[in-house]
Amino acid sequence: MPTTAAARRKPWTPGRIAAWLALGLMLLITLAPLWMVVKTALMQSANLYTESDQLLPSAPTLDNFIRVLGFMTLEESRALGGSGAEINFLRAMGNSLLFTAIIVVTQISFAAMAAYAFARLRFPGRNTLFALFIGSMMVPGVVTFIPNFLLIKDLGLLNTMAGMVAPFCLMQGFSVFFLRQFFLSIPRDLEEAALLDGASYFYIFTHVVLPLSITPLATIAMLTGINMWNEFFWPYLVAKDEAQQVLPVALQTFKSQTAQGQPDWTGLMAATAITVLPTILLLVAMGRRVVESVQFSGGK
Repeated sequence: MPTTAAARRKPWTPGRIAAWLALGLMLLITLAPLWMVVKTALMQSANLYTESDQLLPSAPTLDNFIRVLGFMTLEESRALGGSGAEINFLRAMGNSLLFTAIIVVTQISFAAMAAYAFARLRFPGRNTLFALFIGSMMVPGVVTFIPNFLLIKDLGLLNTMAGMVAPFCLMQGFSVFFLRQFFLSIPRDLEEAALLDGASYFYIFTHVVLPLSITPLATIAMLTGINMWNEFFWPYLVAKDEAQQVLPVALQTFKSQTAQGQPDWTGLMAATAITVLPTILLLVAMGRRVVESVQFSGGK
């Protein structure tokens, strides 16, 4: 007899019920901070503390989003309980998009070429050099901040986009390791057939290997993009000019004191909610690729 979906379904044992309850609790704990951000962004500043224990705001409003995006005058912003501090939110978002895009493209390009060289090419010191790349994953990034800052300063790149992206443009150890492991799984027969047809290694890399590596490349792009979108310390250190500020740095504006002597929490949460939105969209669009990469690594 054909097995039906109902027959294949596992019974609800006490252990399975407990596992689902634990997963549900973890989901609530994970989403709670995001919900607090959205709830505070929809609240009126006057009700911020009186309704802090409520699940939903009594009078939700989009005014905080409107003023954060710059569609209100300073007087209107102060009337709503804002600090009145000026921020060019759209310009900061554009800077963040450019900052992230440059780093993602350059990192993936260099990491893919390095990973292919480690996976397929034979040259003296290959294993030693690869071990150094792996070792770089153990060095905290904060160790290189001062040398990088002094170098960027000597090059005259402070307060420029080039100065912000320069330390991140080359490959990262994890990206090289991750892509190398995938390239090792590609059958050599495909590359040998291309070599017999007279193809160069670069042609094989760009026309054979890369088209087969969309899933791991998308995973690295997503992880790198999220990290760079949230990067705060280096852009804060290098770019003091407001015209070059990225979103995480620009959000500090909302720490300014309001007329009531407190930070502009509703404005900060509205700006944070907008800032988080591209990351959520990226996860939704590329989540399947990440799952496929995890399945690949587990199967290998």
